[in-house]
Amino acid sequence: TASGTFQDGDLLLNRQGLRFVSQDKENSPSCAQPEDTQFNLADLETVKVIGKGSGGVVQLVRHKWTNKVFALKVIQMNIQETVRKQIVQELKINQASQCPNIVVCHDSFYNNGFISLVLEYMDCGSLADVLKQVKTILEPYLAVVCKQVLKGLVYLHHERHIIHRDIKPSNLLVNHKGEVKITDFGVSAMLANSMGQRDTFVGTYNYMSPERISGSVYGYSSDIWSLGLVILELAIGRFPYLPLENEEGWLNFYELLETIVGQPPPCAPPDQFSPEFCSFISACIQKNPKDRMSSMELL
Repeated sequence: TASGTFQDGDLLLNRQGLRFVSQDKENSPSCAQPEDTQFNLADLETVKVIGKGSGGVVQLVRHKWTNKVFALKVIQMNIQETVRKQIVQELKINQASQCPNIVVCHDSFYNNGFISLVLEYMDCGSLADVLKQVKTILEPYLAVVCKQVLKGLVYLHHERHIIHRDIKPSNLLVNHKGEVKITDFGVSAMLANSMGQRDTFVGTYNYMSPERISGSVYGYSSDIWSLGLVILELAIGRFPYLPLENEEGWLNFYELLETIVGQPPPCAPPDQFSPEFCSFISACIQKNPKDRMSSMELL
């Protein structure tokens, strides 16, 4: 609205955070009550910028009164009315998440065209960061990664009935305890769509399933395809689909689309990996979504 507030029924998102509003018989709003709001943006001090991308800027921040650190994701947006309800609903789900393999969203705010998400800070970065340091990840460690990501996907798919839509190395975060958690589901994809970024060639397309990248109907199994590509990339140290004639990357979206849709899916080299690992990758990267195992079956 003009006041800088999202409203969806009894739910409000504004500069005070995510709140619920009760309504009387005349449908006039009463005073908004915070949903366990623990944060005020003014109480968060920026330590440093820890990430930048098409979705926004991520800062490491410290809470003045508790000295706890968090990741603050700030997204500038020109939002369309048609996606407001979806975004607020996703934010509500984000904060209601009770899964240890999903990055916690402690609070969210909307002010002056910006959405700010106060997120759990994962101090070892993403699996993309890890891969840059170690080049490849050995099977025993990949098994640990897989188990945790699959637990997160089981929660999203079977309990929350959510398709993540953007499983990739940079959206799988790690901390010093060895925990791997999924971040960035729902909101970022919808924000990108609302800002007309679907026509822009960005890295996210690399991990899209054939049915999704070609614009067909897709479901939970599209996340399984993405997971298979991610795990294979971590194992071999590079994105599994090689560009046809350009070693530095894909020339454009259409070349990538043609390869993913028209070429056989990649597989784990059987001379380098165990039969169990090769079988797992094959169960994920099937071109027909009906042939892919579910997150529950893979776990």
